Amino acid sequence: MPELPEVEVVRRGLAPRTVGRTITALEVLDARSLRRQDGGEDRLRALLVGRSMTAAARRGKFLWWRLAEADGAESGEALLAHLGMSGQLRLVTPGGPDPQRHRRVSLTLDDGARVDFIDQRLFGGLWSSDLVEAADRRLAALGSPDALLPVDAAHIARDLLDPALDLAEVARTLRGRRRAVKSLLLDQGIVSGIGNIYADEALWAARVRYDTPGSALSQRTALALLRAARAVMERALDVGGTSFDALYVNAQGEPGYFARSLAAYGREGEPCRRCGRFIERAISQGRSSHYCPRCQRSTGVTRKDAE
Repeated sequence: MPELPEVEVVRRGLAPRTVGRTITALEVLDARSLRRQDGGEDRLRALLVGRSMTAAARRGKFLWWRLAEADGAESGEALLAHLGMSGQLRLVTPGGPDPQRHRRVSLTLDDGARVDFIDQRLFGGLWSSDLVEAADRRLAALGSPDALLPVDAAHIARDLLDPALDLAEVARTLRGRRRAVKSLLLDQGIVSGIGNIYADEALWAARVRYDTPGSALSQRTALALLRAARAVMERALDVGGTSFDALYVNAQGEPGYFARSLAAYGREGEPCRRCGRFIERAISQGRSSHYCPRCQRSTGVTRKDAE
């Protein structure tokens, strides 16, 4: 599943080519990608065609465009996208490569370019959402001009690349829970955008084992873990994110290269890049966790905490 770095790479690729453009047509090839849209295809077409995109913003794994009327007045709505397990947002320019496989929805822009939503597994989607003010009234997200964000994204926490995030408060929240720390990192209500890949990488970097209870962390360790997660995602951004196959590519159809730098995730049986001990994989709460048994020792784990 695309995580925060992959969605941010897509946002950065789309923003300069879509912000300021007007949507001239909507083509729906598979209505399942609009299953969250009230009123379906007809309603979405009425909301989009003739409106311009005034901003491309992201919080966690949600990406959205702000919409404006023909006269420039804000419509009070956004076009929201979630990539799910295999979704892509591809920019197709006149005369350029034109991917058709698994294309579900297309937006045509007034300069002749097209934004395609491609989704092999159909867990992602596009839909409109009313804008509401962020609970803390601060800048809503990266790419947002103000405190407004889609109501359907308002329930998730800020992410680690958000300058408005209170890192110390998130650390205290982690320490106030008895659940396994990896489960807490994946909880989008605590901090958004982290999935299985970057949770494993952050835990390895901070030398914290996946099943350590949040309550066993010191404030210093909790902060170090969050900073490690932010640092690893920033490094992933620098190389376009993590691609294991063709399911994730950026807006221009190019893969990311962070898979070459992974220290823990997917490296079961390979030597730890820090100490040489073989990376192990454990299953907890239905998820795989990759860790070094020497660098990431058990701390305060009880059977109840690990369940």
